Amino acid sequence: MEEKNSNRNRWLHIRLTKEEFEQIDRNFKASACRKRSDFVRRNLLRKPIIVKYRNESLDILLQELIQLKSQLNFMGNNFNQSVKKLHTLFEISDFKLWILAFDSDRNKYFSLVEEIKRHIEILAQKWLQS
Repeated sequence: MEEKNSNRNRWLHIRLTKEEFEQIDRNFKASACRKRSDFVRRNLLRKPIIVKYRNESLDILLQELIQLKSQLNFMGNNFNQSVKKLHTLFEISDFKLWILAFDSDRNKYFSLVEEIKRHIEILAQKWLQS
């Protein structure tokens, strides 16, 4: 069988107004096409174009959860560093300083966790209302 030559070696140049280009660009971004040229080619050849359906409230929820995850990662990293520091201490005075610092950090961690819980509850309520 003869293979079909799919090299695209012909150019088509067109001029657009700013508004026309912006409209094409908006439609392209709403589609599942990876390249603008593929999107325009499919339009010109009247081939089907798959349009993405985005749930905006889900996107907002996802952004909030990503921020919360980064805060939790930050807390975990700080906790690991303080425990590593504990393992390197040999004198009682160093332990006392570590305990004071750890107590302060622990209070910050617990308040941040409570804030995260409240934030998740608010997001859950918003999500359930929509």
